[in-house]
Order: sequence, then C-alpha cells, then structure tokens
Amino acid sequence: MTDDQRHKVEKPEQRNEIRKPGKHENLTEDQIERIAFLVGHHHTLTGIDGLDYQILIEADYIVNAAENGYSKENVSNFIEKVMKTEAGTRITAEVFGI
Repeated sequence: MTDDQRHKVEKPEQRNEIRKPGKHENLTEDQIERIAFLVGHHHTLTGIDGLDYQILIEADYIVNAAENGYSKENVSNFIEKVMKTEAGTRITAEVFGI
C-alpha cells in the first residue's frame, strides 16, 4: 500500500476517532470539528483557510520531505508556492540547507 493509499484509508478512521463522545470533554463542538477537518485534510494543499491549517501543512511537509528524501528542487518549489509562515520557511531552509 502506498503512502497516498494509506492516508486515504486512515483519514476517515482518524476523523471518527476524534468525534467519539467523551474523548475530548474540554473542547467545544466547533473545536472538535476543526480538528477533525484538519486531520482529514492535512495533505490537501488547496483551500487552506486558517493559520492552524497552514502550519499543519508546512510541518507535515517538512517531516515527509525529510523522511522521504525529497529533492532540493521539490523543497524549493514547496517553499515558493505553498509556504506562508516565516517560521516554516526558516525551518525548512535550515533542515534542507537551502
């Protein structure tokens, strides 16, 4: 099973786990729904609608790029086209020597 296939399978299960009653008593329903949305969309680069989503996309990319040995060209392209935060850009440049 490829990573893409695994993520497609895991997302619904993870969203359902987050929504289980009694699991997150200190969170509002809106917060639970936002977390479920983020879990289900953390590999979706379109429609980024908040700083929380942007940070998640950037952090997830850094981890995936490091674990999978993405090329400097791929990383530079991501920085140019997707990265928006100063911290994400700085950390990515440091990690990948760009």
